[in-house]
Amino acid sequence: MKFLRYGPKGHEKPGCLDDTGNIRDLSNHTDDFSGGTVAISALQYLKSININSLPIVEGNPRIGCALADVPNFFCIGLNYAKHAAETGSTLPPEPLIFNKATSALSGPYDTIKTPQGSTHLDWEVELGVVIGKEASYVSEADALDYISAFCTINDVSEREFQKNRGGQWVKGKSAPTFGPVGPYLVTPDEIADPQNLNLSCSVNGEVQQNSNTSDMIFTVAQIISAMSQYFTLRVGDIIATGTPEGVGAGKKPTPQFLQDGDIVELTVENLGSQRLTVVG
Repeated sequence: MKFLRYGPKGHEKPGCLDDTGNIRDLSNHTDDFSGGTVAISALQYLKSININSLPIVEGNPRIGCALADVPNFFCIGLNYAKHAAETGSTLPPEPLIFNKATSALSGPYDTIKTPQGSTHLDWEVELGVVIGKEASYVSEADALDYISAFCTINDVSEREFQKNRGGQWVKGKSAPTFGPVGPYLVTPDEIADPQNLNLSCSVNGEVQQNSNTSDMIFTVAQIISAMSQYFTLRVGDIIATGTPEGVGAGKKPTPQFLQDGDIVELTVENLGSQRLTVVG
């Protein structure tokens, strides 16, 4: 099932898609999607409702960020073999974990706002996962059972902030609008194999990234298990699982970065597409 949030920014309502692509209103059955409302049990309840009994949302409303808020926004760096190669990086021995500020959350059709002083704005299409029950010391064999939903994420990055300002990567990953999520939260029953999903990104109609999650160094299950050995994953946490080759910083001989007016379009198979405009 595909869940979403629709309406003006700051006033979104929860909804879902029916079999013909209509948005159905879920506001009488759940609060906004965040924390406990995206627990596995909560989404299972929503799936049990007769979708055709829900009111159809008329018109063409804005689709907002798929999550109203998250306890934690985690990311995995250098998790595709070809991406590590294009950046000249050594393959990590275990998942490289970093944080993105939760204030970076943004809608899938909104703008990417260039932060003050930015010169190296970059794109990263990623498979996202939402944690649906508390996870601590989880085995790799059980790890996928802790996912309530999958989604499309653009891990927008400012490379100069990320690499040259000292400290952790969070500086280059967390400006407002740097975390477009959605359009949908897709329940695991619709994803046969998270390690066999095509994902792509284009800028102004020119394909930049075109890969498959089979190129991941660490699988989704390995990521969740590894993270849970160090800290407890909370219900509603989101994890961006890494980006494939083709980012602007990796272009040879000259890196390519986003400019005012650029259109960034990205998609993950079965999870929906984003279309984002860069604004200064």
